[in-house]
Amino acid sequence: MCPAFAVDAAASAAVPIPDTLQQRIAACTACHGVHGEGSADSHFFPRLAGKPVNYLARQLQYFQRGQRRYAPMQYMVQSLSPAYMRVIAEYFSIQRVPYQQSLVPTLSAAVLQRGEQIVTQGNPATKLPACQSCHGRQLTGMEPNIPGLVGLPYDYLSSQLGSWRTGTRSSAAPDCMAQIANRLSPDDITAVSAWLASQRPPADTRAQLAGSVTPPLACGVLAVKGSGA
Repeated sequence: MCPAFAVDAAASAAVPIPDTLQQRIAACTACHGVHGEGSADSHFFPRLAGKPVNYLARQLQYFQRGQRRYAPMQYMVQSLSPAYMRVIAEYFSIQRVPYQQSLVPTLSAAVLQRGEQIVTQGNPATKLPACQSCHGRQLTGMEPNIPGLVGLPYDYLSSQLGSWRTGTRSSAAPDCMAQIANRLSPDDITAVSAWLASQRPPADTRAQLAGSVTPPLACGVLAVKGSGA
């Protein structure tokens, strides 16, 4: 080994790593931002800030169990305890930072209108409920388990709806999102994702109170208490 490298390695080993929450979540903030605001350089890493704590904790558990499949996330959480994942979720859930505008593909007005119709009214022909009927009229989510949709990047939204369709993302049974995604055509997914990503978030982006909407489908996450363990 080069002597200079040996000295650098020894010096690095001698520097104590602070045992702080910020240090512990460094692997999270490297992609999702210091406050979970999402990555400005990638429109695939979603915002974590302000999402319901139960939702965030459950998603970490789903990655750990293989119900959500994304190799870097699965590797990162594989050895974490439920209590540790809960601490991470609590940190990001209380962050209040502005939303970043994401890029949206150039689409026709008719496509965006189709997306708005599905989000706000659904599609009775395919028994597809409106996104607002679960995620709230302002699409900021509902406590304790339903995340907000407005302001999320187009790439992330479309990829996750695709994952629900292919089974690479799943939830507690009955898995209502899998049902919904499979009632969407690929063109519907494009329209919904683009319309949601193009909307300006409301002034108050907090999730609505539990019970403020009555979801039209039976959904496993609504029946799970606590962190969803």
